[in-house]
Amino acid sequence: MNEGAAPHERLLPGAEARELAFGLPDLPEVRDHAAGYATRNGMPDALVGDFLVAVNEVTTNAVTHGDGKAQIRLFAMSDRIVVEVHDEGHWHPAGPPGRTPPAAHATSGMGLWVARRLATSITFTTGPRGTTVTMGFEV
Repeated sequence: MNEGAAPHERLLPGAEARELAFGLPDLPEVRDHAAGYATRNGMPDALVGDFLVAVNEVTTNAVTHGDGKAQIRLFAMSDRIVVEVHDEGHWHPAGPPGRTPPAAHATSGMGLWVARRLATSITFTTGPRGTTVTMGFEV
């Protein structure tokens, strides 16, 4: 995202798919965007809070551990909402991330562990074009 500019949203082909480019200062707007999208596409209010925690953890990781800018793509299916967060950063995991709980009294390093517990499904892809975290949430 360009400094001082609002996140850039574009409508993607297909049913209600949205993509938003963002940087660290844009995270509040990203959360608002995701909450509105989830609500408009059938997520019960009781589930939106956990959805936003997972989205916040993954989007924050993308801009703080990636290259400072990222994209979030949301799309609705008949029984779930899918969230893809992509950044240009690279990482070499020793194993599937977010499977080990954080240490007692940890103050960081728990984002993917939290997201894994809140999402119905989660996958991680990393390669020469960056890293993508894909989460599914039942509606």
